[in-house]
Amino acid sequence: MSQNLLSIYAKSFNWAGFFLPKKTYRQCSDLYDFCRTLDDIADKNQDLQIKRKLFNDFKQDFINKNLNNKNINKIYELSNNFNISSKIILDLFDGVESDLKDSVKLKTNNELIIYSYQVAGTVGLMMAKILNVKSKDSLRSAIDLGIAMQLTNIARDVIEDGNRNREYINLDFDNIRETLKLADIFYESSFKSINKIPLNCRFAIIVARRVYRQIGNEILKRKNIENYKNSGKIYVSNLGKLNQTILSILDFIRLLFIKSDEHLRKNEHNIINDKINLDERF
Repeated sequence: MSQNLLSIYAKSFNWAGFFLPKKTYRQCSDLYDFCRTLDDIADKNQDLQIKRKLFNDFKQDFINKNLNNKNINKIYELSNNFNISSKIILDLFDGVESDLKDSVKLKTNNELIIYSYQVAGTVGLMMAKILNVKSKDSLRSAIDLGIAMQLTNIARDVIEDGNRNREYINLDFDNIRETLKLADIFYESSFKSINKIPLNCRFAIIVARRVYRQIGNEILKRKNIENYKNSGKIYVSNLGKLNQTILSILDFIRLLFIKSDEHLRKNEHNIINDKINLDERF
């Protein structure tokens, strides 16, 4: 049996996935396969026109429900089983399509938040539905966790993105630090609603949240742009993941004694709502 893409490319998520029930892990892996296939189209080192054709073919396969395409088959099975709106998936397509240009430059934090929703908040929302989360505030918090993780990715991959002529943020350490501060706001707003996730899946999300947030802490340890540039791909070591997993036990216990408040990122979600009606996605 071939190794799944989640275990190959998403080490932090795969680590957390160890704590999911096997069936749920497979469903999350199917979601990742679809998202990774779409993402790879945009990131391949190919002529832009070829990438646009591959993207349009894949999108048309989705719109036309071409179940002969195994990844389209997987996403439709998930959509049907977990009431995932096609609008969420089309938001993801829109986010990836925005990268299919000769150059990409985001000029404001509002654009950064909308883009992060499209390419990652959507994934957080779909993941929450797979985990049978029902509360709207908790679904909003799942979007927040996806956005936080995407902002972490952007802070980590500034040089790599620059090589693709994509400038989500400026290449200086102040901007990297500010992006991670913004990510922290979204990590914080995602926490309390985790107690609405079914108990058998809750710990895995706590671990994923902690491990991914730690990537940001590893970036900040570089202290300046020179060290950042010399670091290569910044990641959390297996020992670091183990430490964050142990700390996640405390988070798990703490969540048993707190009630989730109303959603905290209303202003940021209003920014998204100016372009995308989130209520239609729940």
